[in-house]
Amino acid sequence: MPARAERAKRMWAAALNLPNQLTYLRIVGAIVMFVAIAWEQYLAAFVLFILAAGTDWLDGYFARKYGQVTNLGRILDPFADKVIICGAFIFLAAIRQMADVPWGLRPWMVVVLVGRELLVTAIRSFIEEQGLDFSANMSGKVKMVLQCVAAPACLMYLHCRGIGGGHDVVPAWITWTAIISVWLAVIQTVYSGLIYVVAAVRLVRSSQ
Repeated sequence: MPARAERAKRMWAAALNLPNQLTYLRIVGAIVMFVAIAWEQYLAAFVLFILAAGTDWLDGYFARKYGQVTNLGRILDPFADKVIICGAFIFLAAIRQMADVPWGLRPWMVVVLVGRELLVTAIRSFIEEQGLDFSANMSGKVKMVLQCVAAPACLMYLHCRGIGGGHDVVPAWITWTAIISVWLAVIQTVYSGLIYVVAAVRLVRSSQ
């Protein structure tokens, strides 16, 4: 009985270590960000997104520095990333003003972004069940960076448009930043997805 209690105590302590607490905070922050977008508080949503993206780097840093990497953290950290990124783009695609941006964010782009995440998650689960390592590669990290630029760029566009009352009053550099970053994020999302598929096929073939 004491051994079981001690084990439960260690599990609880691991679940509440600093990196995991930061991950919980990111998930809560994502929910607040969604509410802000729904209430058309785009500047607040912009700030929350930036804080969430910064916290993503911070929890990984603390986990590695202090040796606090846990199985729970390995599950929750990518889950929080997907909730923040995919959720932000889903909410953005539902905003009518985004459709007014020439070559801007479109629903099909969000389908590509979300579809890629589902595909890679399924592939990673299958590969790791075979006892093989399928860690994130550089193309996935670049994809994450570009998505973390595109989403707040769109939020800043919506904020500026809300202040001025129309598309024409938004500074051109903000509009173009939103457009270019969205397209780069979509292209990199497709490319990184293909890289993961090729890597998975090679891993499976080499293990047979």
